[in-house]
Amino acid sequence: MSGARKKKPFAKALVPPAIAAAPPFEVPVPEGPGIEGPARQRVLLVSLFHPELTRGGAQQICYELFGEMKRHADIEPILLASDDGTYPVLYKSGARITGFDGREGEYMFLSRDYDHWWHKTSSRLLIEAFVEFLETIRPDVVHFHHFLTFGIDLLTLTRRVLPEARLVFTFHEFLAICAADGHMVRKTDRSLCMHASPIRCHQCIPERGPEQFLMRKMWFMRHFSVVDAFTCPSPFMVEHFTRWGIEADKITVVTNGQKDHSHGIKMGPASAGHNRFGFFGQLVDVKGVQVILRAVRILRFEGFEDFVIELNGENLRYASAAVREEIEGFLQEEAARSPEKRIVTYNGGYHVDQLRSRMSRVDWCIVPSIWWESFGLVISEAWMFGRPVICSNVGGPASRIRDDVDGLHFEIGNAGALAATIRRACTEPGLWERLTSALPPAPSTAVMMAGYRSVYAREKQMAALA
Repeated sequence: MSGARKKKPFAKALVPPAIAAAPPFEVPVPEGPGIEGPARQRVLLVSLFHPELTRGGAQQICYELFGEMKRHADIEPILLASDDGTYPVLYKSGARITGFDGREGEYMFLSRDYDHWWHKTSSRLLIEAFVEFLETIRPDVVHFHHFLTFGIDLLTLTRRVLPEARLVFTFHEFLAICAADGHMVRKTDRSLCMHASPIRCHQCIPERGPEQFLMRKMWFMRHFSVVDAFTCPSPFMVEHFTRWGIEADKITVVTNGQKDHSHGIKMGPASAGHNRFGFFGQLVDVKGVQVILRAVRILRFEGFEDFVIELNGENLRYASAAVREEIEGFLQEEAARSPEKRIVTYNGGYHVDQLRSRMSRVDWCIVPSIWWESFGLVISEAWMFGRPVICSNVGGPASRIRDDVDGLHFEIGNAGALAATIRRACTEPGLWERLTSALPPAPSTAVMMAGYRSVYAREKQMAALA
């Protein structure tokens, strides 16, 4: 269908009370559904959180994709990011879906009454607002980057409201499979979990019976059945989800891409001895900061202290009590040492525009994750600045980093193995130069965009072949 897009006022229920008296906000609406009429494809990106409010890999990648889409004349992106009550000032009376900071095409989904077991909201008014939002925006593609804080049942609701739209879902971790925080790490012995089953899941969460995990899987599969295409950022994730029950031919690997914050300028080493190491990420259990600190204790005991480690990250409040106590205790001990005896420095959180200055102070990046890390954005960031990575030997990082070619592996969770790797990195002549010379380029947003273009268009391609 051809013709100019009509415009109608943005639904009053979706306008924050604080700006309700302002002139109606207008959103262009196509005359008919589908992508055959207007030249531009309208894509709604549904994001777990907004990266400027809550840091995290899933929301960062979704926002990178949103930014890349805005540079393409044939795509009209719209972002719907959630908040879980972390910023109560956003929750004005009657506000459910609002604009974000006056930015064009960016909206906030103010999640409430969320059930973390069934992953659904019981707020009827919020669901009605979401329906009205879909009917007003009328996208050609709805791309969910998570269901957390929205509800897994919004997939089925979206299909009912927009039967002609292409529905895409990206897995950033394993919460659909694993009720234990989505990490697939067994709570019984902290070992990696290879697959989920009602009995195995009951062992991790004994307060829920095996039948509840069976019902949980049935609930998820019911709503996933309406999705046209799934994506994962790394091949090893596909194996987990196909083993769980997602059809292999519905899953496509699309790498996570980022803007090049180095602007193409590679940095030299931070130190002559290549003995400065950095951690970048969340200070939570599965990211493995505690493994680094235990390795430092081992090396100190062995009398090897000619190295420095800088910790960059935040959200220690989300770590378990035991890990939080271990990290805080170590940092307190370190602060009490004389400056020349300190090995570990905690720099706090950071924004992407601070990456260059922080990367310039280290020679190596350590990714000591103790779960099936799905991708590892910090690996791409390290490559941008010419920093080889030392990582755990499983999951996404191990699949991206070639051991002793462009980085180094160590046994997951093994502080002694990490200590030995740190010592080797500091003392082996030519190692840093050899690994650095083999670093691949970090995946770009353009590469990611090309992957998603293919996924968005797949239905149209298949129809043409029929």
